[in-house]
Amino acid sequence: MMAMPQETSGAVQETYSIETHNLSLWYGDFQALHAVSVRIRSGLITSLIGPSGCGKTTLLRCLNRVNERYGNVTTTGDIRVLGKNIYDEDVSLVELRRCVGMVFQRPNPLPISIYENVVFGLRIHTPAAQLSRSVLDEAVETSLKEVLLWDAVKDKLKKRATGLQLEQQQKLCIARLMPLKPQVVLMDEPCSALDARGTEAIEDLMSILGKRFTIVIVTHNMAQARRASEECIYMYMGKIVEHGTTLDVFLRPRNKETENYVEGRYG
Repeated sequence: MMAMPQETSGAVQETYSIETHNLSLWYGDFQALHAVSVRIRSGLITSLIGPSGCGKTTLLRCLNRVNERYGNVTTTGDIRVLGKNIYDEDVSLVELRRCVGMVFQRPNPLPISIYENVVFGLRIHTPAAQLSRSVLDEAVETSLKEVLLWDAVKDKLKKRATGLQLEQQQKLCIARLMPLKPQVVLMDEPCSALDARGTEAIEDLMSILGKRFTIVIVTHNMAQARRASEECIYMYMGKIVEHGTTLDVFLRPRNKETENYVEGRYG
């Protein structure tokens, strides 16, 4: 359904995994996003920051059309993911959400075994005839190794995933995406339910995965945004105020509103 933009001959072109143009969204009569136009570069971790209610999570959920699950939502404008307008009639939501994976605030493992959590999406998207036991076993081991969880759970794969520690549950939720081979991963405050040690572990994992995927993360934690992301987008009242490298946004902001927020003087 989607393919990354290709380089042309000569100089390497900048590529963007996500582009929005004049994106506006309403929940009923309330307008949550106002003509948002942004380009998110491929292969980077980009943080969406801003005060509560500024539209960060709404924008994030637009990128794989999850907002549409909530009903009474109206959207105008364009969103292109991997070069494809995700509102085109030929776009399959199932394939879109396979390509653009999502991790939520609170870990949400399914109340089944660790093993079956990892292969859950694979079973949905792959004909049963292609899923031999060896294929499933390999997917589980590879995915759990990719999220640095294999050593901790390899001897209890048949146990219920809900019995894991919160940090391990969040890693498992990320592992659940891996067999589907997404190209973009959306993270909605993935550390908000975790303690300091768990937060550090997930940030370390993000750093590793950021070398393979385009990652967009919503965070209220300014220290986390500085540590974990390469670019930042500051939002306020449903609009993008500033978008730049993380160092520029925090150390050389172009807008007074951005400066006030990142230095803790907002409100």
